[in-house]
Amino acid sequence: MPRTHDLDLPDLSGRRAVVTGASDGIGLRIASHLAGAGAEVVMPVRNADKGRAAATQIRDRHPDADLVLADLDLSSLESVADLGEKLRADGAPIHLLVNNAGVMTPPERRTTADGFELQLGTNHLGHVALTAHLLPLLREGRARVVSQTSVAARSGSIHWDDLQWERSYDAMRSYRQSKIACGLFGLELARRSEAAGWGITSVLSHPGVAPTSLLAARPEMGRDGDTREVRMIRWLSRHGLLVGTPETAALPAVLAATTSNPADFYGPQGLGNAGGPPGPQKLWKPLQDTETASRLWSVSEELTGVSFG
Repeated sequence: MPRTHDLDLPDLSGRRAVVTGASDGIGLRIASHLAGAGAEVVMPVRNADKGRAAATQIRDRHPDADLVLADLDLSSLESVADLGEKLRADGAPIHLLVNNAGVMTPPERRTTADGFELQLGTNHLGHVALTAHLLPLLREGRARVVSQTSVAARSGSIHWDDLQWERSYDAMRSYRQSKIACGLFGLELARRSEAAGWGITSVLSHPGVAPTSLLAARPEMGRDGDTREVRMIRWLSRHGLLVGTPETAALPAVLAATTSNPADFYGPQGLGNAGGPPGPQKLWKPLQDTETASRLWSVSEELTGVSFG
């Protein structure tokens, strides 16, 4: 049987949280936990119908949940800018931002609306742009920003010679690069916030391994059937072996977003960090390179056309 883990959250009443990818999977569970603790949760989603269904699920569990649906396609910088403009017009400070949404290993190279390789553009550059557009609200709320990386980021590097994988696309290596980039961005955000006095706390989390839609059939990603990997992960999860569930996989990000005096990085504490209860863990080697993080920050600002000042 799948294992469960308890997590006691502080009262989040009066706090505003933004969770990307909250329409299903791990993001839905993160949003549900934060809403259940009293936060107003903004759920930016690409598919409005899925967003409404997710909100219904959360309210079934937490009838008093304060939820705000918004439009967001992280693979479009115009969509990201539109959301940033809308939330800035609202004027409400943001206290929590969980950069969780992502795509994984389309079999053939695909690009975003702006011509970026899909995984780098969605997982990393879209979140960089979103964070920059929300910076005034994050500073006002002295926010906690959580960047969701992946066990794939325990090895690999930034593919500087062909950042967009135009010459030799490799689905897993490009996914790994995108999640290393997410981690490097989150850590560089922490350093720059401290240096500039922004008042933002930026930390990382990863969900371990769990059966979500990332490796499932996704026709829009060029994947007509479930992968062999996701079928195995589902079997292991059902039997409580090695990996987690979408519910337990959400907990590292929830802990990272809400704990006092946070560590740099949170993940599952089981064998190989694939499953188990959430807790702090040591940064993987690809995430420790501060020179690469600084270079990536500058390149990401240039590619997205945003500036953190």
